[in-house]
Amino acid sequence: MTKTRRTTSTTMKKNKNEKLNTTTSEKKFTTTDDTKRRTTTDGNANDRRAVPRHAQYSWLRNVAHLDHLPAIKGYDHEQAFNLTKFLESLATTGFQAANLAKAIDVVNIMRREKAFLFFGFTSNMISSGLREPITYLAKRKHVDFIVTAAGGVEEDAIKCLKPFVVGEFDVPGEQLFEHGINRTGNIFVPNDRFAYFDTFLRTFLEKLYENYTLKGKVVNTAVFTKELGLALNDPSSFLFWAAKNNIPVVCPALMDGSIGDLVHFFRQRHPDFVIDVASDMDLAVKAALHAEKSGALILGAGMVKHYILNANIFREGLDYTVYINTSQEYDGSDSGARIEEAITWGKVKARTPAVKVHCDATIAFPLLLLGTFAKP
Repeated sequence: MTKTRRTTSTTMKKNKNEKLNTTTSEKKFTTTDDTKRRTTTDGNANDRRAVPRHAQYSWLRNVAHLDHLPAIKGYDHEQAFNLTKFLESLATTGFQAANLAKAIDVVNIMRREKAFLFFGFTSNMISSGLREPITYLAKRKHVDFIVTAAGGVEEDAIKCLKPFVVGEFDVPGEQLFEHGINRTGNIFVPNDRFAYFDTFLRTFLEKLYENYTLKGKVVNTAVFTKELGLALNDPSSFLFWAAKNNIPVVCPALMDGSIGDLVHFFRQRHPDFVIDVASDMDLAVKAALHAEKSGALILGAGMVKHYILNANIFREGLDYTVYINTSQEYDGSDSGARIEEAITWGKVKARTPAVKVHCDATIAFPLLLLGTFAKP
């Protein structure tokens, strides 16, 4: 009896294992007809089992032919360098190079259509070597209306007195602080630059007060920057050329910097001195409304970017738009917002030439100039 039970138990265990192996084998190598994956198994160890094709490459899917689009191809450095061909090659390089090529096209369209050009840039652009290209645009009258931040105004003036220098990104802050050196990225700005500027601006504010406030004239930031440019009387300054060429320079956040500190101290003695930023908005809106075609070229983001976009809401949006910045949209900020978001607010017209170049402006902007305003 015991022997019979053992035999039966062994037989059942063997049958169960065979069934399990068969099921596993079928599950591994058998496929359904509807996927058209063909495999074979007849128990022969030498059978060839075809590897199932990925559904993406199945003949069931139709592949779109994109022969009408340009092929990706970079610049051929085997040939003698040609700037025009190099800039043209950006369009087929891909990524942000292709966006930069599109930005060059949009700016050239603006110029051809004689659009009124709002030009905006954050203060760090003047901190950097982009001050010279920006001055070039003002000197050549390539832009019609400028919007910048407080640092853009005061650092343009400071550089007329003494230059900034190239430093490093990773120098310990405490070490620089102890030696009286301020850092903007990898640009060093010693405190003595601001000492010279403080002396200069005190005299400037006194004259502005006498010539405007005491005579009942309004001082807005456009007046402030024009008078400052004339007082600088320095051809290296974009403020100087903007003043000479009657290009308005508006700075909605003029108090957000060293100028704000000095105006605060000045108002302790002259509390009736006022800078009217509301009248600046009047200038910007009227400029947008009177423009037959309106375009924007904006380096950086933040307040400068939004001020230009907001002024153009009154004319139902810009006709041409170029952003160059590294801000991302994921935090919902206007700085990082793309063109499509601006369209929803009526800041940019739908279906118009527009592009955002995700790139450090110190790299992209000089290249853009070579394909547009400063084209050889």
